[in-house]
Amino acid sequence: MATLVTPTDKTTEKAEKKSPPVTDEKPERKQRQRADDKFKIFSGTANEPLADEVCHFLGLQRGQAQVIRFKDGECYVQIQENVRGADVFVMQPTCRPVDEHLMELLLMIDALKRASARRITAVIPYFGYARQDRKDKPRSPISSKLVADLLTTAGANRALIVDLHTPQLQGFFNIPVDHLFASPVLVDHFRKLALPNLTVVSPDAGGVERARFFAKKVDAALAIVDKRRVEMNVAEVMHVIGDVNGRTCLIIDDLIDTAGTLVKTAMALIENGATEVYACASHAVMSGPAVENIRSSVIKQVVVTNTIPLTPEADAARTEKGGKISVLSIAGLIGRAIQANHEETSVSKLFM
Repeated sequence: MATLVTPTDKTTEKAEKKSPPVTDEKPERKQRQRADDKFKIFSGTANEPLADEVCHFLGLQRGQAQVIRFKDGECYVQIQENVRGADVFVMQPTCRPVDEHLMELLLMIDALKRASARRITAVIPYFGYARQDRKDKPRSPISSKLVADLLTTAGANRALIVDLHTPQLQGFFNIPVDHLFASPVLVDHFRKLALPNLTVVSPDAGGVERARFFAKKVDAALAIVDKRRVEMNVAEVMHVIGDVNGRTCLIIDDLIDTAGTLVKTAMALIENGATEVYACASHAVMSGPAVENIRSSVIKQVVVTNTIPLTPEADAARTEKGGKISVLSIAGLIGRAIQANHEETSVSKLFM
């Protein structure tokens, strides 16, 4: 016996009837329909609304695929249309439940390879194992390298990933990787806010490059918070490097997990004289006490993108009166990157 993990509305007709995903800002939609039957986009179950947005942006219908999960949790995938000789893109962030969504992605890539797709690109808006990128303790794995190898073994010809934890992770892949940045979407949002006396803040030394790029784009000063991590998911903020006294601070990071680091960074900035603190991140992981931490913090607004769906708690916080969480859509950026890949044009021009 088998049970469906997702509704059986994988057909084109029913997919079109879905309500659009709830985000605070959405990309400009292209109102044209493509006739290229060798250009296809499929999606696992991790973030179907984002996949539908991307398809709508590109004027495509989402590829038909069935994802079934047996009673014991074993996953089965079947591609339900012809992909022979096609340039195929499979969208799937490896968000919670991480291992289930990763397995779906691997099986879908394998199914497409065995169905004779010409090229398979794994589009991973959030690469879930990116933080396990080194041996920080004896006898521990380098999990992100293992996952990269699994994607290659499954049959991916290239990968398109949004905001890796560290850019060096591209070297773990034996296939070409297009590393996208959510910065253009976030920069546009904060330019419109026109925050006075703005200083962009990196919450750790590893994020300085990201913060420097952002600060240059919005013509702002740069500061760094020195922290010491005492144990997993627990960080102790030490001191602020840079002048934040009397300034509006914007903390920028790649992801928000428990929000412990974020909240402590914000408090350190206020203690050093900052007048207001905003925060933004590409990936809203929002584990455990994250929502409550943000709700009770000194942060005025937290802006994230829809690379992964918000948890029910985070979504409730987004819609509540005076809620601090806002969501921007990254579908347009991913759509343009997919189109550039298909047409063999430059992806880097999207970030100039």
